[in-house]
Amino acid sequence: MKYLFGASVFAAALFVAGCANTKAPAPSAAPSPASSVSAFGIAVSDLEASAVFYRDTLGMTPVATFSLDYMEEIVLVFPNGGSAIVLMEYTDGKERVVTDIPNKIVFRVEDPAAFANKIREAGYEIVREPVPSEAVGGAIVGFAKDPDGYLIEILPKR
Repeated sequence: MKYLFGASVFAAALFVAGCANTKAPAPSAAPSPASSVSAFGIAVSDLEASAVFYRDTLGMTPVATFSLDYMEEIVLVFPNGGSAIVLMEYTDGKERVVTDIPNKIVFRVEDPAAFANKIREAGYEIVREPVPSEAVGGAIVGFAKDPDGYLIEILPKR
């Protein structure tokens, strides 16, 4: 009986401890419908070469430049809006890895094949032609690389 009582107390203690740890999380503030990603920045090795790629090859428009103590930046957007890309070239002399970083930038475009051809014609690498992919249910997916090796994912507009 003594063991049964001890086991019951132990089980009850575990139950209470388990309940204490399974409380519903505190409600978090839901994002407002106006929330969005405004811009994202990528470090580049040559600001002008990257600007040429995003401006002349992909059709983005520079909307701002910033000259800071430690970096130069160019902010680019598509004429029809969307998130901006901030190209950042560090100028402070510190060693940084800015090439072949395992990230990707996803673009939704009207004509993925034409978009890929424009990239190819400008002399940049097409990693995968934009064709249907069984891995994602037959959706069209293509990949290219920018001057620093950032992966450019090419998807059709919905």
